[in-house]
Amino acid sequence: MGLGFGVGFLGVLILFHAAYSTIQYRALLKITEEEFSGSPFSVVIELSLGLLLCTWAALTVPGKFLCILPDSEENRIVSLPVNPDFMIFNHRGKLFPLEMNAKLRH
Repeated sequence: MGLGFGVGFLGVLILFHAAYSTIQYRALLKITEEEFSGSPFSVVIELSLGLLLCTWAALTVPGKFLCILPDSEENRIVSLPVNPDFMIFNHRGKLFPLEMNAKLRH
């Protein structure tokens, strides 16, 4: 999990640097009185790399995805007997504090 956080942090740093480079480039264009038609190619490459690293980190940091089996005894079904379309199984949301869940219901 440490590697995922490190890669995600590096991706965010790259994205911030790309944003700073774009702002700096636009300021340079204002000084030379040229029109902004788009970011330089190096900034586009930085954005792509930062997006790729952040996406990879977002997919690997939460952990391993587990299958949800509707016939498993571990699943707790919320009582909606007449309409099985709204069955809710155990999920990662149970890790949130109860106060947060109470605020969402109001």
